[in-house]
Amino acid sequence: MVSVVQLHPQNSAAALEPLAEGLAGAERALLARALELAEPLYAGQTLSTGEPTWPHALGLGANLAAIGLDGAGRAAGVLFAAPKHLEGIERLREAFGEEIAGLAAGVEKLHRLRVATRASPLEQNEALRKMVLGMAEDVRVVLIRLASRTQTLRWFAKNPGAERAEYARETLDIYAPLANRLGVWQLKWELEDLSFRFLEPELYKKIAQMLDEKRAERERYIAGAIAALARELEQSGVRAEINGRPKHIYSIWNKMRAKGVDFSALHDVRALRVIVAGIKDCYGALGVVHNLWQPIPREFDDYISRPKGNLYQSLHTAVLGPAGKTLEVQIRTEEMHRQAEFGVAAHWHYKETGKPARAEGAFEQKIAWLRQLLAWRDEVARTPWAERTREARLDDTAYVLTPQGKVVDLPAGATPIDFAYALHSDLGHRCRGAKVDGRIVPLDTPLASGQRVEIVAAKSGGPSRDWLSADRAFVKSPRARTKIRQWFNAQALAQ
Repeated sequence: MVSVVQLHPQNSAAALEPLAEGLAGAERALLARALELAEPLYAGQTLSTGEPTWPHALGLGANLAAIGLDGAGRAAGVLFAAPKHLEGIERLREAFGEEIAGLAAGVEKLHRLRVATRASPLEQNEALRKMVLGMAEDVRVVLIRLASRTQTLRWFAKNPGAERAEYARETLDIYAPLANRLGVWQLKWELEDLSFRFLEPELYKKIAQMLDEKRAERERYIAGAIAALARELEQSGVRAEINGRPKHIYSIWNKMRAKGVDFSALHDVRALRVIVAGIKDCYGALGVVHNLWQPIPREFDDYISRPKGNLYQSLHTAVLGPAGKTLEVQIRTEEMHRQAEFGVAAHWHYKETGKPARAEGAFEQKIAWLRQLLAWRDEVARTPWAERTREARLDDTAYVLTPQGKVVDLPAGATPIDFAYALHSDLGHRCRGAKVDGRIVPLDTPLASGQRVEIVAAKSGGPSRDWLSADRAFVKSPRARTKIRQWFNAQALAQ
């Protein structure tokens, strides 16, 4: 597992090395320029939490380096507060180009959205809608936001404040589920553990103490299990890397609560991870494990043939290991392990030019990303703050895409005509047909999130009066209805 760098040098030159880990020359130079701009800009500045802005930027950048984000993403992360201090993004656009300026602006907008503290259900719904829109355009925006929240919790760990519990609750309700949906375990476990520590300090200490008391014994046990399994795998011709898997306090507590058992009854406090070359080797290694140790009934999960929603893949099994003690074993390939550790960041495959390798593939990734965002939104609707305000409708927006990949939000039940008017009034007036995911559909077809919509338009002309008919649901949005009426009123005045 990659360790998170928590070094906060006082100057940008010293900060470059840890933050630029894994970057090539051009990307290193880009990040260096971002640090050089940010250091004097953030001097003497503090965030609303009281944390100095410059150390926060360095901690944020270190988190992004730990998950292997590209140079542009790291530069935008360091510049997260620049739009506020520069009163806009024009200077960033001139210095770094549209990509980084747009990323920094998106991050700064998300930074102002505090969903769980909104008093009104309508405000909560609107904030979530803006979050989905803001994050749908570029996955790096949300990775930067998660890295920033992780750094904020670290600040609270050393500087307790009145807002600490509020931030912790919001993190467990909003940001940790988002990190889970993206499969970014590097950030997820720290978000969860720090939040749990702030909200339930006594329970956190109790579980930590139980883990610590058994640490030496557990480490000896794991070392013996690794040696035994390595011998068996070698004899079977399966090449593998085996190591002990760290357990995190919040996940332990969650399993204790979900299964209604105490600490001693958990199967995966003692755990191994086996990394092999290919999928065939995963199942071969599983056979070796089950031949060496007795499997525990109903404790096997095949996430390779049935991946989780966040694309996580692995084989999980629990066995009666040496001395009859329970032992969890995870088996996966190196590629699966990279996906499990870094999630969507592991798929950020960009050319040196900084552009996606293939437009169609990038579009498909965007649709998959949007679906994960909407799954997260639905999950947020079941969190405690949403339960307190059930009248907040979190499913009243459809997010559809233009052929160029731009995300457009529309009211639930909106049609291609609503979509056309959302893009431009003139396009709405000239709309004569529509394609949804490449297929021609009637103009009164309700649109669903994740669909790709293309408008077939005449060179000139106006809307049909039928579009305003109460019997036919041609338009759903107030904007489209208003624009259609305005067009007919203008025609009547002209006559």
